[in-house]
Amino acid sequence: MQGKRILLIVAGGIAAYKTPELVRLIRKAGASVTTVLTSGGAQFVTPLTLSALSNAPCHSELFDLTREAEMGHIELSRSADLIVVAPATADLMAKMAHGLADDLASTLLMATDTPVLIAPAMNVRMWDHPATRRNRAILADDDIDMVGPDEGGMACGEWGEGRMAEPEAIMQAMGELLGPPAPALTDASAPLRLPPESVIIPPAPRRLAGRHVIVTSGPTHEPIDPVRYIANRSSGTQGTAIAAALRDMGARVTFVTGPATSPPPSGVDVVRVETARQMHEAVQAALPADAAVMAAAVADWHVTNAADRKVKKDGSGAPSLQMAENPDILAWISRAAQRPRLVVGFAAETDDVVANATAKRSRKGCDWILANDVSPETGIMGGDENAITMVTESGAEAWPRMTKVKVARRLADRIADALQDGAR
Repeated sequence: MQGKRILLIVAGGIAAYKTPELVRLIRKAGASVTTVLTSGGAQFVTPLTLSALSNAPCHSELFDLTREAEMGHIELSRSADLIVVAPATADLMAKMAHGLADDLASTLLMATDTPVLIAPAMNVRMWDHPATRRNRAILADDDIDMVGPDEGGMACGEWGEGRMAEPEAIMQAMGELLGPPAPALTDASAPLRLPPESVIIPPAPRRLAGRHVIVTSGPTHEPIDPVRYIANRSSGTQGTAIAAALRDMGARVTFVTGPATSPPPSGVDVVRVETARQMHEAVQAALPADAAVMAAAVADWHVTNAADRKVKKDGSGAPSLQMAENPDILAWISRAAQRPRLVVGFAAETDDVVANATAKRSRKGCDWILANDVSPETGIMGGDENAITMVTESGAEAWPRMTKVKVARRLADRIADALQDGAR
């Protein structure tokens, strides 16, 4: 986020108490932030607080004579790299859905062509109300991105879905939308200016709307005893990026993740597992699906004589571990009765990458294999970049080394093409 320009709209709701922390995190990440406070939001957080933390004026009045002489709401609405609404109340979401513009916040949201991310926050019954559900569908069709809401206890004493996402989750969603960094600003408090068109990333076309895609991600942990396990070095970064890219193209994503260090993306159905056998069961339960992307680094074996208590080092030597093969999830789904139209596997190799990946595609029965060289010197396993060779029935296609986010976007485009054409 270094050098990015964020416009943060704070609407009225108790969740507004979280926004000062969000402002702090945005600036800590190297971005500048300009705040807009609605009259409702001002009941929970003061303009002085937001101004002090952002090191920039906090805006609240639509009819500010000085700024409006320069069409201030137009400048604010179009000169950011991303507009974030946190909290986004039911009222403001309704205004956005139906084109109402009666204050500064709703007016600048109408006057912008900048990507918008909202973090809804409201009572669980308001969130489930048919009117809110209709408004959410309209905003999704308008390519408005959303993070949260979470489930939990609320200030009103009720429990359910409607809590605003935590600032860290909002930051992650912002990072996914912003993509590669823009040139850094020399002064984080500098006024917003319209960036070049190349800096603004348009919303992804919703080519996968109505499609269901299963994505597996991260490692699996196979217990030795209650405190030790067999695993690998997968961070889950690539799987997370793929799920986010598919979500952005309109797909319903079931995200089956092992204990990865990369947190799951927002806006997907998350199923957390630990072992390969649990992942296999979760994938089975998620069918039917239009496509499956098996990006998880599943352990090949599990310990059949895992101890129920910690194995002590008592001088008698290393324990003897009895091993058995784990289910081959990729091979199973490639031959399942409810086989998705498109099955994509991954091959992490350290030598003979294309040859091994080609053999794996034939052996497993999947449609595509995305192969990468994970030799230690590449820094790919657990890193932020990937160098992919896509192996299909037609042959091997080498992709240039790029960020895992870009790999995910390219793969999502290919999946949309394949599902549209009906090809395998």
